[in-house]
Amino acid sequence: MRRISSLTRVAVGVASLALAATACGGTSNDAGGSSSSESSGDLGLAIAYDIGGKGDQSFNDAAYAGLQKAQKEYGYKTADIEPTDGETDADKEQRLASLAKQGYNPVIGIGFAYGPALTAVVSKYPDTTFGIVDSVVEGANVASLVFAEQESSYLAGVAAAKATKTNTVGFVGGVDIPLIHKFEAGYKQGVEDTNPKVTVLSQYLTQTAEEGGFSSPDKGKAAAEGQLEKNADVIYQAAGLSGQGVIEAAAKDKKWAIGVDSDQYNQEALAPYKDYILTSALKDVGGAVYSLAKSVKDGKPLTGTQTFDLKVDGVGLADSNPKMAEISGLTDAVAKAKAGIIDGTIKVKTE
Repeated sequence: MRRISSLTRVAVGVASLALAATACGGTSNDAGGSSSSESSGDLGLAIAYDIGGKGDQSFNDAAYAGLQKAQKEYGYKTADIEPTDGETDADKEQRLASLAKQGYNPVIGIGFAYGPALTAVVSKYPDTTFGIVDSVVEGANVASLVFAEQESSYLAGVAAAKATKTNTVGFVGGVDIPLIHKFEAGYKQGVEDTNPKVTVLSQYLTQTAEEGGFSSPDKGKAAAEGQLEKNADVIYQAAGLSGQGVIEAAAKDKKWAIGVDSDQYNQEALAPYKDYILTSALKDVGGAVYSLAKSVKDGKPLTGTQTFDLKVDGVGLADSNPKMAEISGLTDAVAKAKAGIIDGTIKVKTE
């Protein structure tokens, strides 16, 4: 397995684009995408969004920040394509094939749902580098961009255990699948290792993505309200767009929410609730997207499984909310836990 050791360097500037990314509209639903260089025939990075699309203030918006950085640096034409309601694997396959046929390179599927489609397409376009986030697809021209979500979630659990006053905290997962189990497992372990007296309430919104687990803020809000009624005063959500409902419910009740993927404290659409966003478990999807684009531009395309973990700052915990520092022992506990994960003395579970 090759690991990208230069993530910290290549991702510089991606985080600063996140706020601008979420404020921008105009995402294309066809393969035309957005362009910064209409006069140039050079076609560069193209991304196909996961469920929820641009504007989720989380996973997809982080990917868009990476695209923006590549677009700004290389001045080439890019494309970012929205999913459609009720789409099939065949629809995804057609989308990826269309982008490759037009000459975009690399072409990245944002989310594990693109796995079957990418598997079907990659061999037909051997000169195109493909990427997929959150899944592993075999192929000589494929980079599988995966993350140690359990590690950042562990840090979120440490923070929750330090912040709770009721000794009850919550976890809301978008869909009951192995990927989201990693978030829950790390979070629970972080809570338990920090304070075994704290109870963790867990709930998944749906069994499948098609039921709206990642795209229904109302479902997230209802789940959070249920946990708040059970005395939870910190709730961590790994639910994509649905997580906005979790944050809203927590803020309305003046309790803590913990964001995911992007630094949600700094997301413009969530500004009304920011005082109650304690922190966010970060996942540098933007850095991974940019890393692959850079490798293609440099003529040395990344392939195989690329793992982004705490050691390369591929995951982490946001410290934007100054109130974190006001909670006794929280900052030191998170720093100690991070060091332990990196040096191997803390082994974080994935289930």
